[in-house]
Amino acid sequence: MGFEWRNKKVLVTGGASFIGSHLVDRLVEQGASVRVVDDLSSGKLKNIRQHLDAKRIEFIQGNLLDPIIVNTAVKGMEVVFHLAAAHGGRGYVDLHQADCATNLILDGLLFKTCREQQVQKVVYASSGCVYPNYLQMKTEQELYLKEEMVGPPYDADNLYGWAKLMGEMTLKAYYQEYGMKSASCRYFTVYGPRGVENHAIIAMIARAFIKQDPFEVWGTGEQIRNWTYIDDIVEGTLLAAEKIDDATAINLGTMERVKVIDAVHEILQYTGHKARIVTKPNMPTGPLNRVADNEKAEKLLGWKPKVKFVDGLHKTIDWYFSDRKQEEVQTNFNKILLER
Repeated sequence: MGFEWRNKKVLVTGGASFIGSHLVDRLVEQGASVRVVDDLSSGKLKNIRQHLDAKRIEFIQGNLLDPIIVNTAVKGMEVVFHLAAAHGGRGYVDLHQADCATNLILDGLLFKTCREQQVQKVVYASSGCVYPNYLQMKTEQELYLKEEMVGPPYDADNLYGWAKLMGEMTLKAYYQEYGMKSASCRYFTVYGPRGVENHAIIAMIARAFIKQDPFEVWGTGEQIRNWTYIDDIVEGTLLAAEKIDDATAINLGTMERVKVIDAVHEILQYTGHKARIVTKPNMPTGPLNRVADNEKAEKLLGWKPKVKFVDGLHKTIDWYFSDRKQEEVQTNFNKILLER
């Protein structure tokens, strides 16, 4: 008998956000009894509106830095998916270090409460940002980041990455000392419908949508990423919940190596936007070469990404162009690039 989500009492922190709301969709589909907690600082009620209107989920609006909110949210839950965090795109992660540091408090408080409330399993949304920066600086190297590369000398990506790394290490310690079951999912550059303009792919699509000319590209455009489609991320997260108990951290990312400039050309071609491309090497760009090795996820979870980048990109463009209004994007675009 496999893992049964039906009637399982599940909490999704940050469940009104981009990734969280897609996870909520799948859990509801599987028959879980879902509670969402979100302070709506970056999440949007419209992402979960259909479930709220149908009374399929319970919703708590509140900040998980408040111990009372944490206790209320966790009470009675069997599985906790912890996605809530102070986070954003590259501009946010580089320029809002103090804000990202609050994740250390938030994660610590949530994990402590989960142990006290005897939650059966915690699934943590970690990040490719836990990997050492010094490994990721040469674009000419065909590098695939393996889970065991996270180790001394630690060199995580900004305070956001350090907080994610501390979260993983805390869960490992909780499993070893208290037997609290958990899994950490290292997400690699997730994109798809409901994504936000402060992340690279949505930002590029938005530039085409508002017909930006010259079309700005942060960095030299030579940076390499492995953008991973939202449906694959949700699938991997659920499998980690079902199959990992011992706080093992697992990469969820494709192994497609895509240069930023190549993604730009594909977006321009698909949208029919003709513009002069201008690179901005002084803007926040992050590591130059970040691509996951997903062999461990295949071995432990039986997970492989199904959506090829170009296919997911086209789906995302179609969604964005049907969802957004040009004047609104134009007005808020420059601000949102650096905010949550």
